[in-house]
Amino acid sequence: MTRSGVIYMVGPSGVGKDSLLNWLRHYVQQLVPAPDFHFAQRTITRGHDHSNEAHEAVGFDEFAKLNARGAFALSWQAHGLQYGVRHSQLAKGSGWVLVNGSREYTEQARSRVPGLVVLHVSAPEAALRLRLAGRGREDSVQLEARMLRAQNADLAPAAGDLQIVNVGTLEETAKALCLLLQERTGLSLVPAL
Repeated sequence: MTRSGVIYMVGPSGVGKDSLLNWLRHYVQQLVPAPDFHFAQRTITRGHDHSNEAHEAVGFDEFAKLNARGAFALSWQAHGLQYGVRHSQLAKGSGWVLVNGSREYTEQARSRVPGLVVLHVSAPEAALRLRLAGRGREDSVQLEARMLRAQNADLAPAAGDLQIVNVGTLEETAKALCLLLQERTGLSLVPAL
């Protein structure tokens, strides 16, 4: 077991990645002693008013300049937005770093970050549809396009990848995720039951 690394979390829209990340981030901040576990802040061409993520918001021109200067260890495009993870976000000393990634960029991320561990988050189709409809961001045509994209963009896990199915309550899945991450990282992350 290595003492450090990067975990690259992927899953289709509506699978609950953001909810799991927010739960995990809040939980890890409460642990004493604090584990050497970090969450990479993303740089996104999206304002803060349309997001529940504490990201670095930049315009498209600024993102292009940063990318051209090599500011990002990882960068990709999805849903008409640009996403980047700065080198400094992956350089957290000896600890583990969790990145909210993109399925379409997974192979490039594997090639750029040696030893990258991919964490696949999935959910049953009915749960995905319900969550997407509940967000209210898309009309029915856009929702169906997202559902089709989720089906067609399934990424087969590679050897050494982690997998979790987001069913049941958020807390149940989050606790199962803590156990999975603890087994991989060796860090003390399991909540008291």
